[in-house]
Amino acid sequence: MRLVYVLLLYLLAPLVIAHEVWKSLTQPDYRGRLRQRLGHVARPPHPGAIWIHAVSVGEVQAAAALIQALRRRHAELPIVISTVTPTGAQRARALFQETVQHCYLPYDLPGAVRRFLDGIDPQVAIILETEIWPVLYAELGRRRIALVLGSARLSVRSVDRYRLVASLFRDTLSHGIVIGAQTAADAARFRAIGAPPGCVQVTGNIKYDLEIPATVIEAGRELRCRWGVDRPVWIAGSTHEGEEDAALAAHARLRARHADALLLLVPRHPQRFDGVRELLRRRGVRFVSRSSGALPRADDEVFLVDTLGELQMLYAAADVAFVGGSLVPIGGHSLLEPAVLGLPLLSGPHTHNGQDIAERLEQAGALRIVRSPDALGHDLTGWIDAPMVARAAGEQGRLAVAGNRGAVDRLLAMIEPLLSPAAAGTAPGLSADARPATPSASSGSC
Repeated sequence: MRLVYVLLLYLLAPLVIAHEVWKSLTQPDYRGRLRQRLGHVARPPHPGAIWIHAVSVGEVQAAAALIQALRRRHAELPIVISTVTPTGAQRARALFQETVQHCYLPYDLPGAVRRFLDGIDPQVAIILETEIWPVLYAELGRRRIALVLGSARLSVRSVDRYRLVASLFRDTLSHGIVIGAQTAADAARFRAIGAPPGCVQVTGNIKYDLEIPATVIEAGRELRCRWGVDRPVWIAGSTHEGEEDAALAAHARLRARHADALLLLVPRHPQRFDGVRELLRRRGVRFVSRSSGALPRADDEVFLVDTLGELQMLYAAADVAFVGGSLVPIGGHSLLEPAVLGLPLLSGPHTHNGQDIAERLEQAGALRIVRSPDALGHDLTGWIDAPMVARAAGEQGRLAVAGNRGAVDRLLAMIEPLLSPAAAGTAPGLSADARPATPSASSGSC
């Protein structure tokens, strides 16, 4: 089955590479990515690296608490983080600067994977959320490199797809894998597609361990003071095409009752900044762009955030947050960032990227699911009209997040036995080559 899979990848590779080249010509953020996706990456400064894969922005943000804990406990070990998207790469660089090496994940082709692993030579691979790459996992198993799926989730829909190629994925999941599942249901699904039962534990979702630096919160509150503390401010974060129209319609309804209300409009992708700016001009909306360096005036309706890496700070400056990617079928972006700050939340119905988080926040009364621009305007206006009710709802969300922390510590307990004895703080006289072999699937235990 793997042979068929690899042959299909080789047949598709020219199209994928051509698409990558085209993106690099039209979108500057993609330039230089192709070489790394073919496996050509820089070697870490020291051997024994811990490699963490976080596909995009949300996973990179979730990785922050884990990386901080690893750096505290194992400062001598280099950490490499890989992403797939340029926005994920930008977030990784903003969060970790030069303390963590960034690269792009290679294509799941034998040559690219071998070059990648030759380059970073990790002692452990930690894949966050769930991405199953048969060639990569097989090569990790052949090299006896420990593999951890952290904060792993598997939807019912995914199980059905994986069962179509069950033999391939059972083989993939047999190479010394350790799985820290988000929920008991996720753990059961991993076992159903062939993961050794003894190697699956429920560790929870590390996204709940998110910590927003005090300096970021203070910067957001300072901005708010400069705009006007009494002025109603709401944010539409990580919006996609179509959601800006919905946000503007909701904002028009809000301004009918609160003429000084301000919308912080934050498109998800930088390549859409110009298009959203033109949309605002066509609509005759008074706005100021973040990139201009100017502050919104009293008569400005919208503050267009056409910069990167400032979403958390801007959540800290708002009264209510709408989280994008949810009124359109994207799956929703992180609800936890505004929830940690105690904001009342609005989201569309498409929340499958974090369904359990959405359900928990909705049950706490902190999140309202809206299904149309009209409903968005209605619920937004209701919360702005009743600030004490809104603040109480946001506080319930903050408490719900706090009550679900601890996944990072549980995941670390799974990772540390797989590190070299010296790194794990035991038998310091042993070399990295003496670390225990990863378990085989036949043992059925870890």
